[in-house]
Amino acid sequence: MASPIVDANYRFIAAYNEVNTRVGQRQQALAMYVSIIVGLMAALVALRPSGTGATAPVEWLVLAFPIASVCFAFLNFKAESAITNLRTFLSTLERLGDADRQLPSYNTDPRWSQGANRARRFHDYAAAVLVAGGNLLGLGAAHAIHPQRFAEMPGFTVLAALLAAASFVVVWLTPRWSYSPA
Repeated sequence: MASPIVDANYRFIAAYNEVNTRVGQRQQALAMYVSIIVGLMAALVALRPSGTGATAPVEWLVLAFPIASVCFAFLNFKAESAITNLRTFLSTLERLGDADRQLPSYNTDPRWSQGANRARRFHDYAAAVLVAGGNLLGLGAAHAIHPQRFAEMPGFTVLAALLAAASFVVVWLTPRWSYSPA
């Protein structure tokens, strides 16, 4: 008895469902990042000096801004890598039996795939602006609210700035790893 083979159409449908899931995860990561940054800003403002003498260790809270950005950059890269891998698989399926020469092929024909990539760049730009803006707002607010704390411990500022810059670079360069047809 011959073993059953999963038809290419079913594989295509399954892979496209996975692409849609990864795109959704990418959007969820962006929403989660914005929520975390807003929550950190609220915590930072809530910890402003009250004049009672004791102050909270806000230096550690400031590191949460770039750490959240680094995590977002990793999640964004993971989603982009998975989408690229899946679209490469879909392109392979589109070319079975030279079908790409007879039917429009979204992942194989550069006219379609490059147009989609250009449109998706706006997500990448938004993510990069949010990473830069979230870190600048967080670090700037921390220094404005707690200037003496940061004057006493400049290492936190340097470490936070380095992590923020690294996460921005990863998010900015993520489009380089996007799918493009062979």
